[in-house]
Amino acid sequence: MDAMFALENRVSCGKLKAPAPTQDQRKHLYKAALRAADHGSLRPWRFLEIEGEGLDELGKVFERAAISDDPELTEVQRERFRRMPTRAPLILAAIAACIEHPKVPVWEQVVTTGAAVQNLITAAFVNGVGAYWRTGAMVEHPEVKKALGLTESERLVGFIYMGEPMIPLKPVPADDPADYFQPWPVK
Repeated sequence: MDAMFALENRVSCGKLKAPAPTQDQRKHLYKAALRAADHGSLRPWRFLEIEGEGLDELGKVFERAAISDDPELTEVQRERFRRMPTRAPLILAAIAACIEHPKVPVWEQVVTTGAAVQNLITAAFVNGVGAYWRTGAMVEHPEVKKALGLTESERLVGFIYMGEPMIPLKPVPADDPADYFQPWPVK
């Protein structure tokens, strides 16, 4: 697939099924992530592969986190949290592993981790792998961060759900670049 086609046409796919990406596909996706713009070549990221029984364990973590916020959750609500990770056969927890650096602030290291994720999901599109980047309450929850072993200097930037698309990919939005890119200074 042509690189420009991939960059201009990548879309997320939220309905995924097994199989997870193969080891060969993962190698290419992961290598693409490592090519993200990275001031100082710090490689301020790490990723956790969660699959198989790990998905069930993550579901239990999500349930515990939700219960800590609302002990009155119904069994139906609890089950919803337990099942969240089972929406895909592979989830990558994307973590900004920030370090103190005199020239590269923490915010830049978090953005760099986001760039690595973007490269990864674009490479997934190129390889026919469905992917979507999920954030939300579970990404910010201290219980989830603790269970995943994050340190004080690390930030969870999202969960990347990956698998085979179950539905046709949605069409690319018809955005006009002129709505987002303007000349400066304005005359």
